[in-house]
Amino acid sequence: MKLPDPGLYRTHKAYPGHEEAIPAGVLVYVGVPTNGGLPFVVRPGANRNNRWYWGEPTIPLRAQSWADGLVKLPSEGFYTLPRDIVFEGGGRWLQNAVVQLGYNGEGKGILFVGEQHEGEERNVLVFSDRGRMCEDELLFKLRWAPILPVTKD
Repeated sequence: MKLPDPGLYRTHKAYPGHEEAIPAGVLVYVGVPTNGGLPFVVRPGANRNNRWYWGEPTIPLRAQSWADGLVKLPSEGFYTLPRDIVFEGGGRWLQNAVVQLGYNGEGKGILFVGEQHEGEERNVLVFSDRGRMCEDELLFKLRWAPILPVTKD
């Protein structure tokens, strides 16, 4: 049985036998346990810094026909815009702007533009906790921005 690769997905129909836990039209993560067990599906648990962290319960993924209907989503993280985005009421984000991609609970993309704050002593980009919804047409055209993650020692 060929199941989906680990990653983020949007459901199109409820997971059979777990309709309340995994309904239609939601964000899920498909993963594989480190012990090599069955692949699993799980809903978001908590969101920190525009990124989802996954919780419990995980549900074993056994329904091939359900898995075939999942929509694979780009990973959360940093991207550049493939084109300018002009907003109703004024304002725009320019092509190649660095954005952070996150998702709402329905698996719809949310973009957070990188800002350099005047007067900030550190040379950092800041990403708001309030973003703009991203249509699928743009979501699947975002270009990955390989920003180096650095852990605190």
